[in-house]
Amino acid sequence: MSRHAEGDRGPGRRTRVTTSHWGAIEVTTENDRVIAAGPFSEDPNPPPISDILPAAIHHRTRVARPSVRKGWLEGGQDRARARRGKDTFVELPWDEALDIAGAELQRVRDEHGNGAIFGGSYGWASAGRFHHALSQVHRFLSSIGGYVASVASYSTAGAQAIVPHVFGMPFLKFLWGHQNSWPMIEAHTETLVMFGGINPKNSQVSMGGVTRHQALGWLERYRAKGIHLVNVGPQRTDTIAGSEWLPVIPGTDTALMLGIAHVLETEGLVDRAFLGRCAVGYDRFRPYLLGNVDGQPKSPDWAAEICGIEADTIHALARRMARTRTLITVAWALQRGQHGEQPYWMAAVLAAMLGQIGLPGGGIGYGYGAIGGVGVPLKRLSGLRLPQGDNPVDDAIPVARIADMLLNPGGQYDFNGQSRTYPDIRLVYWCGGNPFHHHQDLHRLNQAWERPDTIIVHEPWWTATAKRADIVFPATTPFEREDIGRSPNDAYLFHMDRLIEPVGEARDDYEIFVELAHRLGHGEIFSEGRTAADWQRHLYDRFRQDAARHGVETPGLDELRQRNWVELPIEGAEFAPVPLADFREDPAANPLSTPSGRIEIFSETIAEFGYDECPGHPVWNAPDEWLGAPSAATHPLHLVSPQPGDKLHSQMESALADIEGARPMPVIMNPEDARARTISDGDMVIVFNDRGRCRARARLSDDIRERVVAISTGAWFDPDDEDIDREGNPNVLTRDIGTSRIGQGCTAHTTLVDVTRA
Repeated sequence: MSRHAEGDRGPGRRTRVTTSHWGAIEVTTENDRVIAAGPFSEDPNPPPISDILPAAIHHRTRVARPSVRKGWLEGGQDRARARRGKDTFVELPWDEALDIAGAELQRVRDEHGNGAIFGGSYGWASAGRFHHALSQVHRFLSSIGGYVASVASYSTAGAQAIVPHVFGMPFLKFLWGHQNSWPMIEAHTETLVMFGGINPKNSQVSMGGVTRHQALGWLERYRAKGIHLVNVGPQRTDTIAGSEWLPVIPGTDTALMLGIAHVLETEGLVDRAFLGRCAVGYDRFRPYLLGNVDGQPKSPDWAAEICGIEADTIHALARRMARTRTLITVAWALQRGQHGEQPYWMAAVLAAMLGQIGLPGGGIGYGYGAIGGVGVPLKRLSGLRLPQGDNPVDDAIPVARIADMLLNPGGQYDFNGQSRTYPDIRLVYWCGGNPFHHHQDLHRLNQAWERPDTIIVHEPWWTATAKRADIVFPATTPFEREDIGRSPNDAYLFHMDRLIEPVGEARDDYEIFVELAHRLGHGEIFSEGRTAADWQRHLYDRFRQDAARHGVETPGLDELRQRNWVELPIEGAEFAPVPLADFREDPAANPLSTPSGRIEIFSETIAEFGYDECPGHPVWNAPDEWLGAPSAATHPLHLVSPQPGDKLHSQMESALADIEGARPMPVIMNPEDARARTISDGDMVIVFNDRGRCRARARLSDDIRERVVAISTGAWFDPDDEDIDREGNPNVLTRDIGTSRIGQGCTAHTTLVDVTRA
């Protein structure tokens, strides 16, 4: 147990360990207020995210009481939907607000059916397993007849679409179960080529929590050992200092990979024996690589003109990769752009050409550093999950296509080989998430948000999403309710105590849904007669039984509550076999679940889709917006929008924005680009394109490629009367189109802008 787990530090003070998506923290309370949050003693590299927690929990932007938008409450033909985001709210007693929400849900069901209800959530509201907002809202909506769902995520939609075609398994299964562990890389890898880098900043957070932040420590060990680290990306800071930096032009990684592949092919460095045993379709890909199909060999000279890396450097890297044990890693950022499926597929082809898939420390890996837990060798146990129930509505959209859905009811779209129709959504129910943080082209989303009849939101704070709702229920934070903290990607288990009483009139999501379900006549279906405490014990007992079947002893719930936290004996190199080793050894006896049973360099399935942007093998397609596009003459800078370092997504932003000089967000610029615009470090600037404008504060750095600028996400959307975002939210600038018809993921990193002094 932590030395502070039960410590009192003065009259009325209490310190307890709890967990969050950014890690375990020691929280001190006094007189029903959070007064301090500090690092967990077991964490070797705790992030500073929790420093702002006391200010955020008790911030003036907390939703105090159930609130209904005035224009919606007064009625009228369209209930003043255009006033969303500008209207005032009327605070109501809980019973009255619940009656209104229940009646509106029933009206929509009666008049339009449950297929007119969209259930939105993004799952990051709490690391607690019972009070998991996504599970709560989906269970509730399933219990009352169903809802339109969403599939995949903004972070990995392109990967989730393409990886099953190439490796025959879901992307997340590959990520967590078929990649080299950190210790295996240290022991065997000689060259680590990181497309998009491996950034310890991003690994501060993970779904369900990450207790020991290890990415930085492992990278430092690799550097000390002499592993050759290659950072391929527009920012030097995307991995540890001391790496070889190849400042590639954003969106051109596939061209660079093709240039490397061309060297391997033309210099006899391809492992043809491996390709013959373990892959299919190289004979279909090779003519494209050599230029027999389109008359353009994908040579280093060709690649250099596109990606901005010199041809000699490409030659040298290809030869090094062929003569050493090489692991290719690809950041999630690469598939968050137009044609984002292509670099993920091409990286797999490159690894297959090298013939090192299935060897320790070699092959391919995705998402190291994207979130915590990737690379950690663990014995996998089932998580604690609230059953979401069976959804009677058989309809779901790609998660990043919500604005398309709202703007085009009945419209046709293609998705991964299927032709689909957007539903006509009349009610949006959002619980646990802020789409006005993570969606692209927020002005377009704002227009789409005017379409539904009603929007209901559970939210602790008055975020941009809450301000654009019709009914807002004040929800508790994880520090105001009891739960169990457990991630299947972490070795720790936590009892999450209720540290303070709910702020204002906030209630738990479960309590809100129980009340609504009873009003709709489905209370027993939703709750199964259990209280929140009953559910937690039930879920925990099932977890204990599963752990016991895997030979792992866990304490009872009462003992866990008393101990606060335990570390389970499930982390160690012995729990990380060589990925795909059995397949490599005997692909006939251990086939992949692709149609061929092997790695698909050419996919007949994808070829039969008939998508010109994504034929049967990986290709270089120029994005609509990149530094080589005609539109770069008007907007000559490429914007990247990485994850923030001071928070998870947009959480606790209200308190962070209070820090003097913290907002608007900084825009990182190369000094040469700033000099051409007479911009100095610290200047207030406007970043703009045809989609939007935002304020920012210039920060000049040689660690970013010329003609590339970076604004981290996370600022709350707050446009002024001229529609200029005051806080520096880059998603007023990003483009809201799908990656391709394969993945339909978000394309935040395909964005051209310019910058001028404010």
